[in-house]
Amino acid sequence: MPAVRTYLLKRSLSLVPTLVGVTILVFLMVRMIPGSIVEQMLGAEARATEETKAQMRAFFGLDQPLHIQYAHWAGGIVQGDLGKSWRLGLPVSQLLGNGLSVTLQLTLGALLIALIVGIPLGVLSAVKENTPLDHVARIASLFSLSIPIFWQAAMLILAFSMWFNWVPPVEYASPLKDPVANLKQMILPCIVLGTVVAAQVMRMTRSSLLEIMRQDYVRTARAKGLAERIVVSRHAFKNSLIPIITVIGVQVGYLLGGAVVTEEVFTLPGVGRLMLNAVYQRDYPLIQGAILFIAALFMLSNLLVDLCYAYLDPRIRYD
Repeated sequence: MPAVRTYLLKRSLSLVPTLVGVTILVFLMVRMIPGSIVEQMLGAEARATEETKAQMRAFFGLDQPLHIQYAHWAGGIVQGDLGKSWRLGLPVSQLLGNGLSVTLQLTLGALLIALIVGIPLGVLSAVKENTPLDHVARIASLFSLSIPIFWQAAMLILAFSMWFNWVPPVEYASPLKDPVANLKQMILPCIVLGTVVAAQVMRMTRSSLLEIMRQDYVRTARAKGLAERIVVSRHAFKNSLIPIITVIGVQVGYLLGGAVVTEEVFTLPGVGRLMLNAVYQRDYPLIQGAILFIAALFMLSNLLVDLCYAYLDPRIRYD
């Protein structure tokens, strides 16, 4: 246990420079977006004078040098303050907290579908290599990876909401107020995101398991007369998990990023949709806070993946 605590401390400290780099990169990239909130708010108000524009820029702090703006924002982060949304006038942390439940619900639901579908299908495909089942599974995974998320989402909405009327149209219901309606609402978005990740997990499970099943110790297990089911479950599958977990950890970041498109298509009030609207409105504090928040979640998932490595393979030490 002391080794685990030391490892956690070292890995947590190693995240600090990464987070600092993310804040600098995000801050500069947001400033590179054409236009600013001043132009967005004035819109077609062509009669606004330069004095009015200068006053608005000073109000939002945009008249200050970039390093001063960054120092002000970074200083707030150190104190746990992500600032206030320029458009909504609410703390960024509060807005992210409101959207977090939706985004996490979507991400975890999609990840659950990916694991339930992807891993068993990958195992079957490896065990039944070069059989019709293997070919069908590989074609299905390639098909899923080739179709854009927004197109899948549009087709599922058209089929299940418009034609068959099996699920309600795009209208979010809170799980605390109406769990059944919420479940119906979240099924399609989770399927859209989950199928893409399931295809990645299935392909990695298949290739990793096939490589392990060709190892000498697996042949030895078969030579002892063990049933194929025991050989696969006890000797091969566990040792094939490390690359699978790596893919799952990376796909968590994909799910958080893919949630932007999915939440927009299904009008879900999550962090992704909040960030997209902030980009449209040039709401710099909200954009920066949302991206930093997603980056932190992604780094946390990678930390969990590293811990799983050492648990699954004793050759990998925490120290």
